Amino acid sequence: MWQPGLPWALALLVTAAASGPSAEPADPASIFADLSPAELRAVRAFLMERPELGLSPSRGGTLAKNSLFLVELLPPPKRSALRFLEHGGARPRREARAVLFFGAQAEPNVTELAVGPLPRPSSYRALPSRGGRAVPFWARPMTRLEYELLHRALVAALAPLEPLLREATGFGFQNCSERCLTFSDVAPRGLGPGERRTWLVIQRFVEGFFLHPAGLEVLLDHRDRDPRRWAVLRLWYNGRYFGSVRELAESHARGALPLARLPEPPARQLFSSYEPRGRLPGGTPADDAHGAKVCEPQGRRYRLRGNRLEYGGWSLAFRLRSSAGLQLFDVRFDGERVAYELSVQEAIAFYGGHSPAAMQTKYMDAGWAMGASSYELARGVDCPETATFLDAHHLLDADGPVRFRRALCVFELPTGVPLRRHFDSDFQGGFHFYAGLEGRALVLRTTSTVYNYDYIWDFLLYPNGVLESKVHATGYIHATFYTPQGRRYGSRVHSHLLGNIHTHLVHYKVDLDVAGSGNSFETMDIRFENISSPWSAGARVVQPWLHREPRRREREAALPLHRPAPRYLLFSNPRRRNRWGHRRTFRLQLSSHAGPVLPRGWQEERGVTWARYHLAVTRRHENEPSSSSIYTQNNPWDPPVTFESFIRDNETIEDQDLVAWVTVGFLHVPHAEDIPNTATPGNAVGFFLRPFNFFSEDPSVASRAPVIVRPLDPPACSRLHIQRWTPASPGPCVDPEPFTYNGTYREV
Repeated sequence: MWQPGLPWALALLVTAAASGPSAEPADPASIFADLSPAELRAVRAFLMERPELGLSPSRGGTLAKNSLFLVELLPPPKRSALRFLEHGGARPRREARAVLFFGAQAEPNVTELAVGPLPRPSSYRALPSRGGRAVPFWARPMTRLEYELLHRALVAALAPLEPLLREATGFGFQNCSERCLTFSDVAPRGLGPGERRTWLVIQRFVEGFFLHPAGLEVLLDHRDRDPRRWAVLRLWYNGRYFGSVRELAESHARGALPLARLPEPPARQLFSSYEPRGRLPGGTPADDAHGAKVCEPQGRRYRLRGNRLEYGGWSLAFRLRSSAGLQLFDVRFDGERVAYELSVQEAIAFYGGHSPAAMQTKYMDAGWAMGASSYELARGVDCPETATFLDAHHLLDADGPVRFRRALCVFELPTGVPLRRHFDSDFQGGFHFYAGLEGRALVLRTTSTVYNYDYIWDFLLYPNGVLESKVHATGYIHATFYTPQGRRYGSRVHSHLLGNIHTHLVHYKVDLDVAGSGNSFETMDIRFENISSPWSAGARVVQPWLHREPRRREREAALPLHRPAPRYLLFSNPRRRNRWGHRRTFRLQLSSHAGPVLPRGWQEERGVTWARYHLAVTRRHENEPSSSSIYTQNNPWDPPVTFESFIRDNETIEDQDLVAWVTVGFLHVPHAEDIPNTATPGNAVGFFLRPFNFFSEDPSVASRAPVIVRPLDPPACSRLHIQRWTPASPGPCVDPEPFTYNGTYREV
């Protein structure tokens, strides 16, 4: 999309901010660290100097040029990484992935290169592509240059409509100063391979412009590398289609066009703004005072060294790749690897509507570099004031690395609920003991502002060996101009605004290594049996029993989204057991309301075949690193990555290195309360990785944070023995009174 004076998406790569710890490159986790600004510059300089590539700067010029679009880390092969991490092998060769647009040739294409070794690159090689074919040039992601040319072409093409737009909206494209129109573009850009024609939603450029459509949508063909050959193909205005700009302009001039006149936007308290308005319900304390805050009374209880994070038995490496966001590596608890990789793969939002832009919108956010859209986190709002904030650098559609301040944060969070607790009543007004362990988790967070939506990405580490992955959806709804026919596809949320129905789905890669890399997968749920009572003649007992189903091949382990998944999804090491004889196992637990986005096999659905499954388990292969790509958005019909091919060969998955591909999501029917923004409560999905007979007891018993209270004089309970292994009072950031307890419940 084009916004006057606003640069297009830039992305990020993790380095510590001044407020965070200094990097320690020698740490083994650094093999997974994103490229430093110096490395990014070195890769770009090396490629720009190669005469056979003929590269030009990214900014300016024409589309018919060769340019460098993206540089990011190319992670090492798993075998090489494990040889280094576990067996003292050689440090893996450090390489970059570079995406090049070759537009200055007869058959333009997109090519990916591996460049290395870093930090001083001296060679490159082509990365393999599907079927040995290069990515078509028309499937490339959008760039700032193309948006600039698109805006210029749109303004010129719509010049005959200036009188109509001024009369209907009070805004325009020509000499507009502070009353300008802008546009949002939707994707995919066509209805089949080879097309690059985009529906543009015209909007008034005010605060929260996503909620201010003007009633005009324009289909512009921009496939040609020469913008002089671009053309407007169709228009939609206030419920009617027009074959040309001239047809619409003449209809308005004749007075034959029903005009949708928009009210003048107020100078203050615009409905799409965050400015307070109205009153909170009575009887509540003043809202102009600060609310509860997070504090660290004895300092930080986690350690951050470069890209290695350690907390409460957990250790992991992390990075923020520009294409798809957060990626964890070498995730360990108590020194044992639980997962080699946990990463976001894709986030999609498929819409329905009455207007052409709404019915065409099928966003696949890796194509918008959602990992590169992690803008500054606000201290005290996006993350607690106590958080450690990390900067990021990225080289995406730019002529050098760009720094984004505070792109990630790390903080310890009181969960507000005990990790576990028990009150042991004596049923006589007193108690035998009380014991509880406070609930805490460490949070690694970033956000992606992809166009209108904001995704808040979290990984949470709990002291009992549980890991949670969670995403919250917030930001502006993708809304279109209201027509009575639109009510079939959503809710009217303002005078001229329809909130369009859509489904959010997010895909994750979970490369589990449960007590080793040789794992098996089974599902478990209950069934009921009707048996004779062994202790009462003639009576019957109905009771549940555990039904286990080993999934031995990939097809068996692909759980379709249109049916409920078994409630226990178990990954175990068949050769390792805990003290009680159980296979050491981790459970994958989904927290999701996902549903299908399109019928199986229908056109754009081919680009998101991973969305057919709650979960698919495959044997790990180095040539199947991701379930999506940055090119799928503009070529979903014949995508370079087809997830269905991962399970088509139906390999055995018993005692193998396995990957769990997880889909979570929810249906969103926008409503009036989504104005001005969708709120986070109720709009979060994700999954847990939970130990299931992996240990011999809850590992949080090692925590020194429990409180145990025992009466010294039962049943009176007037004298208590309080045990705790932390200071009696947390410190001045909370109530300074020491911990006390009573425990009795008696008549008064």
